[in-house]
Amino acid sequence: MIGLSIFILGLVSAAIVSISTKSDMIKVTQTRSGTEEDFNPKWLITPISILLLSILVSIIQPYKLERVDAGHIGIKVNLVGNERGVSDYTYKTGWVVYNTWTENLFEFPTYQQHIDYGAQSVITKGGFNATIKPSFNYSLVPNAVGDMFVNLRLSIKEVEQGWLMTAIVGSVNDVANKWNVDSIFNNREQFEAAIIQECNKRVSKWFVISQLRTNITPPEELQKSIIDKTQAIQEVQVAENQKKVAEAEADRKIAVAKGDSAQLVIGAKAEAEAFKIKQQQLTPLYVEYLKIQKWDGSLPSTVLGNSNGVMVNMK
Repeated sequence: MIGLSIFILGLVSAAIVSISTKSDMIKVTQTRSGTEEDFNPKWLITPISILLLSILVSIIQPYKLERVDAGHIGIKVNLVGNERGVSDYTYKTGWVVYNTWTENLFEFPTYQQHIDYGAQSVITKGGFNATIKPSFNYSLVPNAVGDMFVNLRLSIKEVEQGWLMTAIVGSVNDVANKWNVDSIFNNREQFEAAIIQECNKRVSKWFVISQLRTNITPPEELQKSIIDKTQAIQEVQVAENQKKVAEAEADRKIAVAKGDSAQLVIGAKAEAEAFKIKQQQLTPLYVEYLKIQKWDGSLPSTVLGNSNGVMVNMK
């Protein structure tokens, strides 16, 4: 962009000089009897030279204009120095002008980035191989971007596929080496939380790791045994749940039986109490009274017994 600006400026300057030169030539020819001999074509060398010079300068000039995008940190690095080729650096935002012969500009994102790595092999406890395909989010520590560049001298994409990948895969491998293969799949959440903790311990100087998923798969020879063991554990859990249900049902029936028994006892006590009260009320006189109340006024037609007489109704 700067080269184009220089070229346009040279072109405008050449046009101005050319117009000025032609104007001077016209004046000269008018004051000198108007002959063609007074015209000097060498005067045109000046605007042509300016134009050619502007083209040359626009091609070879070392300056460049770039804009640091929003959500990024720009680092303008001085390439002249003895500290691993970087003498110093400054953070930049917005439009930046720099000399490409002695400086360079790098951009690093400050917002979260997502990465998916390809298949990698790790060793679990016991020496079993497993395959992982890590995916995670990361964000840069803003104040540490310059230090990271001085130490690594790489763009962010190169860091992702080099230094950062080595740290992530190494963390997964070291954590997996402490876990039995079946424990990994039965406790995947805790396993990946341990990996995130280990990753951040290693890269926290420059990065923050989150949302990591190992997408781990066991070796084929262990998949069936893991499935069988998991199924056995689930069956035991189902049996335990059924046992608890049966115990709860038995307790319920016992409670119901106790309730029914208590109700019968209460009913029996009430009935006995009522009978007792009735017995207290059944005096001989009261019994005779009840008999009289129920008698319809007719005598029995036949009386037989051990008495001396016999009563026979002759009607």
